[in-house]
Amino acid sequence: MARMDVYITKCIGSRKDREMSIERQFEQIGRMIAAEGLPEFPRCLADFLRSIAHHDFTVIFGYRGTARPLDLYDDFPRSKHAIFVTDYQAGPYLLDPFYLAATRPVAAGLYRLRDLAPDRFYQGEYFRSYYARTGLAEEIGFFVETEPGAMIVLSLMRSDKVFSAREIATLRTAWPVVEAAVRRHWNDLSARFDTTDARGAGTAGPQIERSFQRFGEGLLTPREREVAEYTLKGYSAEAISQILNISSGTVRIHRRNIYAKLGIGSQGELFARFIDTLVKAS
Repeated sequence: MARMDVYITKCIGSRKDREMSIERQFEQIGRMIAAEGLPEFPRCLADFLRSIAHHDFTVIFGYRGTARPLDLYDDFPRSKHAIFVTDYQAGPYLLDPFYLAATRPVAAGLYRLRDLAPDRFYQGEYFRSYYARTGLAEEIGFFVETEPGAMIVLSLMRSDKVFSAREIATLRTAWPVVEAAVRRHWNDLSARFDTTDARGAGTAGPQIERSFQRFGEGLLTPREREVAEYTLKGYSAEAISQILNISSGTVRIHRRNIYAKLGIGSQGELFARFIDTLVKAS
């Protein structure tokens, strides 16, 4: 019997530990409520979620259509801010599964990145050339629709290990608190986009999105540009064939033609060409 008590304690912690954990969580909720509408609110929200499941970084992006994402909050150190925010906003966000899901949009809730990623995402060049540079073991995100067409994604990131099934389940129990808090604090998300556009800082979004239509202009056919787009996003030939209603063999022929017309020999060079197009569009 004593051995069973030890096993239970290891699995779920002692009653005292659980009570202390619940106490800390209620303290964080109280601070978060008090901070609503104030600059310190996002940090209080991040602290509340850390009291449930440890994570290294928090970033909160606002998405609306093709506009450049708004960095509403992040706690990255200065050494990591460039790759996680500045480089991301410059154009690679167009290939990000979280951005694509937010603008689809998906149903509100908590998602793992791998749940939303295309079938070849982790073998794709966006992951290898950009995302792998972040050094993350896993990223999960709360998707909160603040109004039609406007979505906030609150991402929790870990560098050492993935979130356990138990941690994900516990975080999902916090969903009603997260949703209500995010919607109340950022109920002006569309207005923030309008203000940003008026200053000229957000107008590059549609221009960057049109990069897909301009990519390989004068060389590639519209169908080849579609194949290039889905390839860059991490879709396999089989997945692209289903999306475009063509055979996987035809997809592979299009890919060979794309490489030949652009004078390249790898997906890495295709990604580099696309990034070059983004730079010229911004």
